[in-house]
Amino acid sequence: MAKANRNKLRIIPLGGLEEIGKNMTLFEYGDSIIIIDCGLAFPEDEMLGIDLVIPDVTYLEKNAGKMKGIVVTHGHEDHIGALPYVLRKIRTPVYGTDLTLGLIENKLLEHELLDTTELVPVKAGQTIELGVFRVEFIRSTHSIADTVMLAIETPVGVVFHTADFKIDHTPIEGEPIDFQRIAELGRKGILLLMADSTNVERPGYTMSERKVGETFDNVFKDAKSRILVASFASNIHRLQQVVNSAKKFNRKVAICGRSMINVTKTALKLGYLSIPEEILIDLDRVKRLPPEQVVIITTGSQGEPMSALTRIAMGTHRQVELLPGDLVILSASPIPGNEKFVYRVINELYKKGATVLYDSLAEVHVSGHACQEELKLIHRLVRPKYFMPVHGEYRHLRQHANLAMTVGTPEENIFIMSNGKILELTNRSAVVSGSVQSGSVLVDGLGVGDLGDVVLKDRKLLSEDGLIIIVITLDAKKNLVGGPEVLSRGFVYVKESEEMMEEIRIVSRESVIRSIEKRNGTWSVIKNALRDDLGSHLYRKTMRKPMILPIIIEVPSAAVAEEQGNQ
Repeated sequence: MAKANRNKLRIIPLGGLEEIGKNMTLFEYGDSIIIIDCGLAFPEDEMLGIDLVIPDVTYLEKNAGKMKGIVVTHGHEDHIGALPYVLRKIRTPVYGTDLTLGLIENKLLEHELLDTTELVPVKAGQTIELGVFRVEFIRSTHSIADTVMLAIETPVGVVFHTADFKIDHTPIEGEPIDFQRIAELGRKGILLLMADSTNVERPGYTMSERKVGETFDNVFKDAKSRILVASFASNIHRLQQVVNSAKKFNRKVAICGRSMINVTKTALKLGYLSIPEEILIDLDRVKRLPPEQVVIITTGSQGEPMSALTRIAMGTHRQVELLPGDLVILSASPIPGNEKFVYRVINELYKKGATVLYDSLAEVHVSGHACQEELKLIHRLVRPKYFMPVHGEYRHLRQHANLAMTVGTPEENIFIMSNGKILELTNRSAVVSGSVQSGSVLVDGLGVGDLGDVVLKDRKLLSEDGLIIIVITLDAKKNLVGGPEVLSRGFVYVKESEEMMEEIRIVSRESVIRSIEKRNGTWSVIKNALRDDLGSHLYRKTMRKPMILPIIIEVPSAAVAEEQGNQ
């Protein structure tokens, strides 16, 4: 780092800005670097075959010697999901509250990293020192227990990071947000506020989680059939309310879905979830009980193709068969981009004779993010000199900037950042200065970062217009001695398109002969000409652009073969 930068705080978002998910922010001062959160995002529609998307941590790898630790604000996937991939490259301690670390432990165990990673538990109200930074953990409320806000004391001033939050005065577990401490910090002076922007477009206040519990009670009271509740596995408050209603109306509870089972075990072990032994049953016992005595809590609220609820809806789940009259509650709203998957599952559930309740039909879900009036309250309490909206697409960041101006933050003190950009701060100034390498790393099966735009473009082309393979055989003198043979996958069905196949053979043969007659046609020249000629022909005929893969097989010329035979 240049000497001029050594006395400046550098804040560098590596993910989470102008997007939903992948939250990760770097704090750097001198020889100290800390990371706030380390999350993943789910693939967009055009990312065919991709499982997960994680931040590019090239800058961290280059500065691994400065790393003092990763601080995690809560246990949602968009804040912890990238940890197993990042910790393979950068060994550093991870700090978080008990439940957060419990969920991280499950991930690291699965990736065989638990024995090599130092997990350090912290509690709300505690302060830790990481290099030149002092990080204070402040009690907060969100849609998962043990969420914290952060007050990060740096050599140039205090940065207040809200993480994901909402203001819930009647939380299911624990106490409300520690407003007293936030106000205290605000009176002392906050250099920079970084605040959640997810729900900034929504006026008013986010409803309390207890409102969902009231809805569950009303639904459970009247239901005469089995009840299946799909939710995020990490939403332990929601699971607790399902359990409470089941107990109240004499139903047994079964857990379905690998991640739901894992999270439930962790939450029970740590005391964040309470399920009486007499009502918790194994999934295999469900069939032996009357429908009116059963509740199944399952994964799949986002319509994920391999999730338990999707397999139940499609009739492919090994243990749960949907029965006509079953009541299915989707206790979550679709993540942007997941809508079509969710509604496809809802349609299948209806086709099987189930009744479905979801967000637009009943109050079976409340958000975990603050709406406008809650955001204004935090701004008023913190009273920052500078403001940087985080956690959201560009429209969210822009709207949050506008909101900040309405509560007194000057426009010139607001910084709408993008991933990789550097915000440099002193105790008297803030300026955007340069950028570092950032972006998305794609995870496909066991492959991490080995797929790029070219591969995705090929996958998209194959998915849209299919593949044609042209096999031609040439001798050493470039005489055409065999083919072209044509193989089609995803373009046309060969048996019903013989005329089209014959046209492809003729066009391919003529293209190869023309290239050969030029006398200077190398293998690559012949292949490129074949792609161009056949591609143009097929587009004129079909308005489609299949991927064309020419394969040239070289065989000895007849004279050479005869001479080899005589030997």
